[in-house]
Amino acid sequence: MKKFTLCMALCSVAAFAETWKGTVSDAKCGAKHADASEKSMACVKACAKGGSAAVFITEDGKVVPIHNGDSVNDHLGHKVTITGKMMDGSVHIESVKM
Repeated sequence: MKKFTLCMALCSVAAFAETWKGTVSDAKCGAKHADASEKSMACVKACAKGGSAAVFITEDGKVVPIHNGDSVNDHLGHKVTITGKMMDGSVHIESVKM
């Protein structure tokens, strides 16, 4: 019974969402647009319109693919705070705040 309780406790902790700060960019340009300048925002939007997938750039410069890229369409090129879960090396975003 103790093993079952411990397993359930660990599984429930893993199910909680995490929060990160960073910038929404595109896979083609990656971390080049972490500054979120107007020029960077325009480039990210153009690349996304051309089919480049959205990515999240963490504050320490790591490029993380976004599992559900449509969730950030209104935030391309912006500095944001996201809440979500890591899934197989990409983040599944539950909410985005500017």
